[in-house]
Amino acid sequence: MNVSEAIIESKKQYVNEIAEELKSAEGIVAVDYLGLTVAEVTELRRQLREEGVAFRVIKNTMIRRAFDQNGVEYNEELFHGPTALAISQDDATAPARILKNFSKDAEALTLKGGFYDGKELTLDEVNRFASLPGREGLLSMLLSVLQAPVRNVAYAVKAVHDKAEEEEA
Repeated sequence: MNVSEAIIESKKQYVNEIAEELKSAEGIVAVDYLGLTVAEVTELRRQLREEGVAFRVIKNTMIRRAFDQNGVEYNEELFHGPTALAISQDDATAPARILKNFSKDAEALTLKGGFYDGKELTLDEVNRFASLPGREGLLSMLLSVLQAPVRNVAYAVKAVHDKAEEEEA
């Protein structure tokens, strides 16, 4: 195997790794990061890491090949110019939420679009995703909704009990 064949093989392997990461992702947001300072990138990476989101700067051709390998349709314009991907394996809204908040202070960070469930999201859809609560918030809301009927029954039982005590007295 000569050097060029080894390079091609390593690139194929790299694309396969990217494709696997993208395939198993809950949420992906593409951004243009050109113009961010080193301090801003460091802070952004820290915020993303705290939420379990990976921030990858990958060549556009590699990203395209990985999406093609997974059979995901995408707009070619999404992968022109400097592109980084924020990839979450657990919380579909985390990349959009963090990047949207961060872009308010760092004007150089521009959201381009995203992906959810193997489908491309427009910039408007990514912005709507950013307004959704995170996984923990959604679970909290669900728990509250599930507890409401039980709580209402408990209040009703207590009211009946209290009324019965008043009548006895």
